[in-house]
Amino acid sequence: MKSKWDKIVSILSKRFNDGQVLEIEAIIYLIGIQELGKTELRFKKDQKIDLMHIAICRLLEPLGYYEFEYIDKEGWPHYKNLIKLPKLKSGEQTILMKEAIINYFMKKQLIQ
Repeated sequence: MKSKWDKIVSILSKRFNDGQVLEIEAIIYLIGIQELGKTELRFKKDQKIDLMHIAICRLLEPLGYYEFEYIDKEGWPHYKNLIKLPKLKSGEQTILMKEAIINYFMKKQLIQ
């Protein structure tokens, strides 16, 4: 898992942050923008939080936690919660999200 994670961080950091290492929160934000599909927009603070929520829902959808419902009239995707997320310690949450991000980018064929 570590080598795949490092590869994702390296690729995204080079592409979006002039090689400076991106933190997991920034990667989740980028996934939210990708899922929204409106990369040319500037986002307000509350919209940035919404983008991270979209990303988390999308990342945890294959694990059965969320299900895509619809896209609203402004083009924002909405998900419904299917299963309550387990209570995880901070480190466990990070591992879960890193695994979900790895799976996301493997499906997008960014890494193998």
